[in-house]
Formats: sequence, structure tokens, C-alpha cells
Amino acid sequence: MNVAGIDCGAKFVKTIILDGDKILAKSSVLSGFDLKGAVEKALEKALKEAGLSVPDLACLIATGTGKEEVSMSHSKVTEMSANARAMNFLFPSVGTVIDAGAEEGRAIRVNEKGKVIDFAINEKCAAGTGRCMEVFADLVSVPIEEMGYLSFQVDEEPEPVSSTCVVFAKSEAVSLLRKGWPKEKVLAAYCSAMAHRVAELLERIGIEKDFAITGGIAKNEGLVKRLVAKLKIKALEPTYNTQIAGALGGALFAKELVEKERGLR
Repeated sequence: MNVAGIDCGAKFVKTIILDGDKILAKSSVLSGFDLKGAVEKALEKALKEAGLSVPDLACLIATGTGKEEVSMSHSKVTEMSANARAMNFLFPSVGTVIDAGAEEGRAIRVNEKGKVIDFAINEKCAAGTGRCMEVFADLVSVPIEEMGYLSFQVDEEPEPVSSTCVVFAKSEAVSLLRKGWPKEKVLAAYCSAMAHRVAELLERIGIEKDFAITGGIAKNEGLVKRLVAKLKIKALEPTYNTQIAGALGGALFAKELVEKERGLR
């Protein structure tokens, strides 16, 4: 039984193809300005890797901010539902998830069946999101992948930047650079501020063990290590690309839908 999930995010379109519980293929392409084209390309890449074609898929479910653009989907699910289901599949003991994509952050409480039981969303400000990370990486002219590592190359941990708004935090960081702060110290102050922002989001719903982080932000060790230190709770170690959770969740919903239609559950 081959099924697929497509996660249309603000930055990337991700696709997962499952055969039962086995991941056959996955792909990720930039969303760009032609989202429909990106969806087609992402699906084509995954199908090619799996050695399949569209008619071979029993079901395809879309999620993500651009899910309405996936015209060939059988159904659509919210980003939170998809991430909750995926994290429960990857970590059956998970109770709390922080999911931070390019433009939005979400704290999610998950039950033992992978269903959302509570949540909080950071919708009004990009602080603590992938977009915010990109802004600061550009500001100090370092690759985004090196931000976390460089933020620990300081003799003493600085106070976090005081502004939570990306625009004002960037202005504050520019001021610190002009005062002679090295970029490593500025990144440390920024990662600390991001960790504080994410912690506040989690505190709105309460943290249940076990705790996991997904989305592109999970790749920033500068934020993750400061966050877990602040929360005094260890995060589950990912053994997967943290950006695929949404697509995986969509594929798991597709599998469940087919099983119900076939009387298998």
C-alpha cells in the first residue's frame, strides 16, 4: 500500500512516500513563487526515487500553509495534526512538541495516540522561526548552518538581545556590532533570546514528558541547547531530518484513511 504526504511550507515543499510503515522515498524543494510547480517537482522527485508513478499511490494527503495548492490530494490536514502524528510515530513516548518552521512557531501537547490535546501558536511575530534565523545569519554574514556552533565560541554568555520583534532585534544587533561586539557574541545573545521566546510558548501549554523539537529550527544547536538548559528537560534526540515531520504526518494520515476504507481498522 503506497501512500504519500506533501507538506507545503513557506520555505520548502517536502514529500514522503510510505509503503506501510516504511519510508520508500522523500524529497524537498524550495517553495519559491510557483508553489504549484514546486509541489509537482517535489512529488515527481519522490516518485522517481521510489520507482512509482501517481496512479500507484492509494492516497495522498496535503498539509502546510500552502496545502490548498495541492489539487491532486485526497484530503488535507492541519500542520499541527500532521506534526503530532509524525512525532508520535517517531517517538511513541512524546508528550510535548515544539515545531518551528520558516514563519511560524507552534507548541503542541500530544496524547498517546498522536492527537493534539493542546497548543499555542506564535503567529504575530517571526521571532523564534526559521525566517528570523535567516535574517541574523545574513546580518553577520555566516552560513545559517554555522550559527549555533559559532554562538558557543564566546568566553562568557552575554545577556540576550532585549527585543523580541525581528526588526527591532536586528537593529539592536547592528548597534552591538558597531560597539565592537564580535559576531559570535551577537549570535549568542540572539540564540539566547530565541530560546527564551520558544520557552515562553511552551510554558503557555505546560511541558509533558517526553519533549521533542522539530522543524528547521531544530538544526540550530545554539537555540536547542540553550532551550533545554532553560527548561531543565532533555529533548529527544532526532534520528531523522527534522523538517520532514509534516510530510510524514500527512502520509500516516493517508495510510490510516486507506486502511479504514479497506476495513483494516
